[in-house]
Amino acid sequence: MSLYKIMFSPTGGTDKVAEPFVQAFDQEPKTIDLTDCTVDFHQISLAEEDTCIVAVPSFGGRVPEIAASRLEQIRANGAKAILIVAYGNRAYDDTLLELKTILRNSGFCCAAAVAAAAEHSIMHQYAKGRPNQNDLEELSQFAKQSCQRIEEGKIPENLDLPGSSPYREYHGVPIKPVTEKNCTKCGLCAKKCPVQAISLTNPFETDGKKCISCMRCVSICPVHARSINKIMAAIAASKLKKAAVHPRKMSCFLEYNSAV
Repeated sequence: MSLYKIMFSPTGGTDKVAEPFVQAFDQEPKTIDLTDCTVDFHQISLAEEDTCIVAVPSFGGRVPEIAASRLEQIRANGAKAILIVAYGNRAYDDTLLELKTILRNSGFCCAAAVAAAAEHSIMHQYAKGRPNQNDLEELSQFAKQSCQRIEEGKIPENLDLPGSSPYREYHGVPIKPVTEKNCTKCGLCAKKCPVQAISLTNPFETDGKKCISCMRCVSICPVHARSINKIMAAIAASKLKKAAVHPRKMSCFLEYNSAV
């Protein structure tokens, strides 16, 4: 059996939520980075005995479109999957259900799922510092339960997850990072952009139609030369306050749904 960590984590928050699940298995995982636009995901073929930790953030209550597209290209061949969704403390809406549908269509057997809060990648005041130590301990406990279920072969035929179909509409956010004057043109932001929205030859050019506002470029710039409009961010934070101000508890799912 091989262990895979299949991850879309532009700023690292989703990776933090997934880490206790990696640690629950006594082996080093192989990583499939869904943010890497140089990978030919059509070439990835898994085996039935493999276990995969599949983790994505919730963007507006949905699986990020580019992550969904890349997951759909993978041939799972019956590999087991633990589904992980990280969200910025508002709600994860249809993300888990959509992720399950994508994975089942790609040939995965969905064994367990969890949705947990992680620091919002744009408005950091929401879920700030999460997952915290208490979160990580809870995630670790559920990870061990999930691992045991897989080892015992207790895989639900149809994992019961919240959400509705058709999924909620999401058209992105108008907040797009820009390049400041202190940019050194190192090209790191362009190379690491999951959707190639930043020009490799001129990092001052960003394709707003391609940009998914994942904040990867802002988080990795070594001289902090990528930023967002603070006024727009403040307005967005104000609109989100009522829904996101109170800490959310994680949601865990291991149960079978008889209604296929």
